[in-house]
Amino acid sequence: MNKEEFKAKAKQSIDEVSAKINALKAKKESASGDAKSKYDEAISDLESKRSDLEGKYADLKNAAEDKWDDAKDAFSSASDSFKEGFDKLKGLFS
Repeated sequence: MNKEEFKAKAKQSIDEVSAKINALKAKKESASGDAKSKYDEAISDLESKRSDLEGKYADLKNAAEDKWDDAKDAFSSASDSFKEGFDKLKGLFS
């Protein structure tokens, strides 16, 4: 995969992350009590991970040739971290 393809895929990942967070926010509205509190904590954690991911994406977009591999690896790691957090969250509410 070349740089432009990776950047496009990275941007798509961020859009998917935002959609997942928005879906969780919608589900939170129908929750009550302790479940609502758990949603709040989980959403806050995922929003933090999304911010990190967006920062890594900015680094990726602006990476010089000699820093490309490092930026790509950092974005991939942040993306994996979000996915793990989201999967853990799904386990709490399923």
